[in-house]
Amino acid sequence: MTSLALDPGTRHVRLARVGPAGLPEPVELPGAVPGDGLPVPATAAGDRGAALRAAYDAYLRHHDAPDRLIVVVPPHDRAHHARRAADALAGPPATAPAPDIRTLTTPHAVLALLRHTGGAGAGRYAVCDLGASAATVSVCVVTRSAVAVAATARHAPDDGYGAAFDTALLTRSGLTPDDAGHRALAAARAAPGAARRLALVLERAARDPGRLDTAAVHHVAGRPVTAGTLRAALPPLTDGLDRALRDALGPAAATPLVLTGGVARLDPLRPHLDAAGRPLTALPDGTDPAHAAVLGAALVAAGRADPADRYPYEVWIGAHRTEAGHPADRELLLSAAGALEPGGPPVFAEADGHRIGVRTRAGHPVRVRVGDPATGAGGPVGTLTLPGGGPADRYHVGVRLAVDGTAALVLQPLGAGPPGAFPLGTLPADIGTDSKEVGP
Repeated sequence: MTSLALDPGTRHVRLARVGPAGLPEPVELPGAVPGDGLPVPATAAGDRGAALRAAYDAYLRHHDAPDRLIVVVPPHDRAHHARRAADALAGPPATAPAPDIRTLTTPHAVLALLRHTGGAGAGRYAVCDLGASAATVSVCVVTRSAVAVAATARHAPDDGYGAAFDTALLTRSGLTPDDAGHRALAAARAAPGAARRLALVLERAARDPGRLDTAAVHHVAGRPVTAGTLRAALPPLTDGLDRALRDALGPAAATPLVLTGGVARLDPLRPHLDAAGRPLTALPDGTDPAHAAVLGAALVAAGRADPADRYPYEVWIGAHRTEAGHPADRELLLSAAGALEPGGPPVFAEADGHRIGVRTRAGHPVRVRVGDPATGAGGPVGTLTLPGGGPADRYHVGVRLAVDGTAALVLQPLGAGPPGAFPLGTLPADIGTDSKEVGP
């Protein structure tokens, strides 16, 4: 089976697959910017679907169609982005068979890479995707079998995030912030030794700004971009990241951060986070932060990494049964930890490998809760009032998780009739360890 991963961004689309050695690697195509991928055509600017289609068509001009294709999508509005990706890649050229198309959010893709290489264990992480248009922070809960996005915050200024920073550098350096200027700046950053020089110059300029702020960190189109210019343009980046971190994490400064995206290449961000007491989780050695998501998605596409894109906790429903002639309150396990997948089929309550048949009582409220089998922590989801059935009516009861993260209780009649769905809203994705709650 052949596979491919695509990560469409504002300026470039990055492609990756697993190579002969079993390691994920970028796919280089004619016209690609070294280290950044295929530029988004001017005709597709602002249209993520059109950019994705253009990159995939470029791939098909040089390679056979993959059997499986994974597209990296943002965690916000996931269902919308998944539909757009599927629509954009529908109807491939007649010479190419349609691949199996799936989507994976940026934090799931990044954590797939880290979990595969042993860089992330069970715990809480904040994946910071720092790109041209926005800084997005996703708080993720990682268990042995699942990864859930508990919260997402996004800082997306009208003039962009990384794009505005680059525009400020070019403008302050007397350069024109057009496409040619941005490409020249990107090329200067990608030059051998450029990142090391930038780090050294900035470190020295921070100690003696009066003398060293005029030192050049890059030369773009024959003009210097100085340490002072870069230091003056940096606050909007750090302030925007700080804002997204506060919105996503609140005061929880101890949550480890994973920096990804093109802006994460900038070394000056790290001392800023260090000073704020924000711990960092390193990507695998040699990994370009801009490629972390697409490399993780390539591992998933090839079946070498588990995306763990599943709900990490158990889902329980209150139930009643007769024991020794007396009614007793009990709970029924609807879904085991790690069994629910966004957009997947319903998971039904079972005993000894067989679905359990239940009756419903009109007007009788039933309570749904979630629990962590590892810690005993738990929390309520809500209370439902289900329709009553006849004395002989039986149902299979289960739960379904939509792509957008909302859940529904499902009642499937054992006889004829369509299933009923009763909304539960968004299931808690970070129930912690100090809210232990038992009972129906």
